[in-house]
Amino acid sequence: MDNQLPFRLTAEEVYDRLLNVDKIKTVEGQIRFYLGDVNIIVKQKDVVGNIIQEWLEGWLKKNNIAFDCNPNTQMPPDIFLNPDDHTTDLLEVKAFNRQASPGFDIADFKAYAREIITAPYMLHTKYLIFGYKMSNDGVVTIHDLWLKNVWEICRAMEKWALNVQYKNRVIHKIRPATWYSNNRKYPLFQSLEHYLSAIEETLFGYPDTHELAAGWRKRVAEAYRNAYGIKLNIPRWEDIEEVYRPKIK
Repeated sequence: MDNQLPFRLTAEEVYDRLLNVDKIKTVEGQIRFYLGDVNIIVKQKDVVGNIIQEWLEGWLKKNNIAFDCNPNTQMPPDIFLNPDDHTTDLLEVKAFNRQASPGFDIADFKAYAREIITAPYMLHTKYLIFGYKMSNDGVVTIHDLWLKNVWEICRAMEKWALNVQYKNRVIHKIRPATWYSNNRKYPLFQSLEHYLSAIEETLFGYPDTHELAAGWRKRVAEAYRNAYGIKLNIPRWEDIEEVYRPKIK
């Protein structure tokens, strides 16, 4: 029996292995459901995303790669690639139908803004994003695979400095940009600091989090410095707004 200890991979190494060793973009799959003596091929695209996350966990086990799952399913990351240190090598798994726009959430806005004050390492979670396609026969293929920092898949929107799900005057989730498109009205954030500036501005402008915004920038910067020994220079949104919400002529 093989008792070899699991080995460690970083998020970048997981991405490279999927893309260049396992050739993930060249293989096909199907989702089958068994109940009693009946089994079917699932053809509903909206279930693929969650199953891909479970598949990746199976892939890590099969390849004897060390990892822990995050018991808090509401906050990133999904996976800790360093089981001995849950502040490094964080991996969030996302998937979306490549024939539509990204429909997944980054995180709950209010909870995320609070969480990064005490867990600044969460800001360096890597997002492993599968762009899949499903044929009419239920055959699933991976059309694209990306590995991104959170600020590289986020943008502003017309009403808020950060692109969010806003319904009935309530902010719910942080939503991604179409980062792979060259035809974007709002540019992607260029840095972690600019992303944090957009969060602060949104906190300040949204009545339900206006109180949380007081001192938020300072607390995040202090937590980050304590964790990494690096001083963040988070600009005021008014100083960078023109870059991320350009006026339409």
